[in-house]
Amino acid sequence: MRYTTSILLLTLVFSAALHAEPQSATLTLQNARKLLLEKNRELQAGRRMVEGLQADILTANQRPNPTLSVNAASLRVDGNNGSLLRAERLDVVARVDQLIERGGKRELRTAVAERAVDASRYDFSDLQRQQLSALSAAYYDLKLAQEKERINKETSDLYDKTLKAGELRLSVGDVAAADVARIQVDALHSLNDLRQATADREKAQKLLAYMIGQEHTARELYAADAFPQIVTPDATWNENTLMQRPDMRAAESRIRQAEKQRDLAKSMQTRDVTVGLEFEHAPGSNANSAIGGGFSIPLFTNYLYQGEIARAEVNLTAAMEDMERVRAQAVGEVDQARTDLLSTSERARRFDEAILKAAQKSADAADFSFLHGASGVMDLLDAHRILRALQLEAATTSADYAKAETAWYAAINTENR
Repeated sequence: MRYTTSILLLTLVFSAALHAEPQSATLTLQNARKLLLEKNRELQAGRRMVEGLQADILTANQRPNPTLSVNAASLRVDGNNGSLLRAERLDVVARVDQLIERGGKRELRTAVAERAVDASRYDFSDLQRQQLSALSAAYYDLKLAQEKERINKETSDLYDKTLKAGELRLSVGDVAAADVARIQVDALHSLNDLRQATADREKAQKLLAYMIGQEHTARELYAADAFPQIVTPDATWNENTLMQRPDMRAAESRIRQAEKQRDLAKSMQTRDVTVGLEFEHAPGSNANSAIGGGFSIPLFTNYLYQGEIARAEVNLTAAMEDMERVRAQAVGEVDQARTDLLSTSERARRFDEAILKAAQKSADAADFSFLHGASGVMDLLDAHRILRALQLEAATTSADYAKAETAWYAAINTENR
């Protein structure tokens, strides 16, 4: 009788896991990357920034426009002045002035704008690097949330079936009422864990949906890709690795921009010349017309643009210091990414190669012992509780490794292999 009841209980306990229906795949990491590049709002703002600075090049490269001035004198108050074109009674002077910039100001303005565009493009590349890394982390967070929900669902079903089987055995006097009460408590606790896992999955869906501009389908997002295979990482890097990062390239471009800005400030000490051409028509019976010209230059008697030059020197120094700051942050990011990658790969490999296999063997042994009446239902539940806990920890470790691998390739500015 006990042997038959044990078989019935074991069948009820694990029927849920055997008949679990997998969800259909809806989103791969590759497709998520494509959507991010097309729909991500931060990247769209970055594109507009680059486009705006490109327009500044056109502004900086323009020569000053000439100025036309027309003056009329000897105006009669009775209105009998004739037409402006005939000018029988008006003394008309028409003048065109053109500012001629010297010292290479236009070329330097253009160079400053071009270096600003270069820096902005590298900023955009760095933003794209960061967003792609964050996307992968969000994707694997969703994958982890799905795995936790699945494992907790199986655990909840396990306790539900076990509770029903325990009540059956209680009715025939094969188990104590205290054991059934303990199963009931564990079943309620597992239901709470399942609800929390569902909430975590929905939160991960919303975060990923925002990043790829798919908020209206957030509840439908399902991470279809598996966690990446654990490989021995080649976590080496050098100075050239740092210099190829877009944030370092942007800082370098800003130094070049500051240098050109300093040269532009110094060029203000070169006098610009304003050249004018004048046409004058004199009124009267002996009306005559004349053409003349002239030029003007500023006199630097009071100020030689020392303030602008000093400001430009300060900006150049700040740009150099900022590059050192960016480099220090880059070194820290690469070192941290390397440490995380090596650490998580070791932990994930231990779970994959040893821990989960040992836990599964222990659970199988508990099944065999229970099936043959050598142990009670609580021993069986404890073994499977440990197995589920290790499965959750293994899934977390796999997600940590996936995110660490992504962060490493992002830190060294390399596509994830």
